[in-house]
Amino acid sequence: MAEIINMPRLSDTMEEGTLAKWFKKVGDSVKEGEILAEIETDKATMEFESFYDGVLLHIGIEEGSTAPVDSIIAVIGSKGEDISSIISGGNDIKEKPQPEVKEEPQPEVKEEPQPEVKEKPQPEVKEEPQPEVKEEPQPEVKKVSASDELTDRILISPLARKLANEKGIDIKLVKGSGDNGRIIKRDIDSYKPQNYSQFIQPSPSITESSTESQNSTMRKAIAKRLSDSKFSAPHYYLNIECEMDNMISFRKQFINTQNIKISFNDVIAKAVSLSLARHPKVNSRWYDDKIVFYDHVHLGVAVAVDDGLIVPVVKYANSKALPEINKEIKDFAERAKNKKLTPAEIEGSTFTISNLGMFGIESFTSIINQPNSAILSIGSIIEKPIVKNGDIVVGNTMKLTLACDHRTVDGATGSLFLKTLKEYIENPVSILI
Repeated sequence: MAEIINMPRLSDTMEEGTLAKWFKKVGDSVKEGEILAEIETDKATMEFESFYDGVLLHIGIEEGSTAPVDSIIAVIGSKGEDISSIISGGNDIKEKPQPEVKEEPQPEVKEEPQPEVKEKPQPEVKEEPQPEVKEEPQPEVKKVSASDELTDRILISPLARKLANEKGIDIKLVKGSGDNGRIIKRDIDSYKPQNYSQFIQPSPSITESSTESQNSTMRKAIAKRLSDSKFSAPHYYLNIECEMDNMISFRKQFINTQNIKISFNDVIAKAVSLSLARHPKVNSRWYDDKIVFYDHVHLGVAVAVDDGLIVPVVKYANSKALPEINKEIKDFAERAKNKKLTPAEIEGSTFTISNLGMFGIESFTSIINQPNSAILSIGSIIEKPIVKNGDIVVGNTMKLTLACDHRTVDGATGSLFLKTLKEYIENPVSILI
């Protein structure tokens, strides 16, 4: 008997999926557990296994196409089995033919010719010639001041002549704007030779252009989820600045002694996890009738991929050592870029961190990754003058921004969490205790 393969729900927020690739074609034999296709969800691209043995009799969605959850994407059965009733009973809806409506011919309406109206010729009006009036030339009066020089009957001030010589300008070609046509400084400054235009290069021809890119399933899901979060959760933001000199020294010593190349993000992730364990009100989730406070910390770590953003989750991060956190985050980042994360690895976060420090971003705010109650934005480490013990010295600082859902996290609650986090970051040895 033929078995219907529906578009699976591969994540809790998935509403539709895109068939990225078929590994089988119609007529191929399929075994249970064999990879049938790759399906792109709102969070990642995942391999989809067959749950049946048989022959692939029908493909209901082509590669690159999108279909809603539970719609038919394939049929597996016995070779030669008739599945026409299954296919026709799917989502195909045929419209009933509409009766043809014929328009009745309308009687032809002929327009009666209008009588031609001829305009009467107007009598030609001739203008009488006006007597030519000649103006008598006025004698030219030139005033020469003591500060002017007369050079070949050209009036020019000494300063203008000096500038003309420096710029190599022939004063015979300059039109003066001073009294009686005298050439002054502004005439030299604004002078352009007659062939000036040949020295100006024409601007290249520029036309408007653009490109289009179809929104992927992930991009559409990101748009929907973040819009829902921003407009449903009342966001507010808290900022702190941490001194990072001790953190820099701690990281160097840890790498040298343990031979494990941890990152600043790894240390901050551990510090955040320990701080959340001490402040469970921040590690919470809002429901209409209750708030759930989590004792465990499932830390979401935002990772940028080609299609957008994905958030793999370090489970029980507060109970894991730095080397474990380092290994998991590095593995998640590599597999996220190759779209090889499983649904279990990207679900269940109780808090999220987002780090743009490696891109030189000093500080920024993030949109809460619901159903979390807060998200931490991590900026870059900046070297600058700071005050220590009353003296101005060169130090390293880092800015953190906590975005909170005011329904679950009040200002005082978020502030106490950041105070604890700051203590861990500025004294990172306490992370190991």
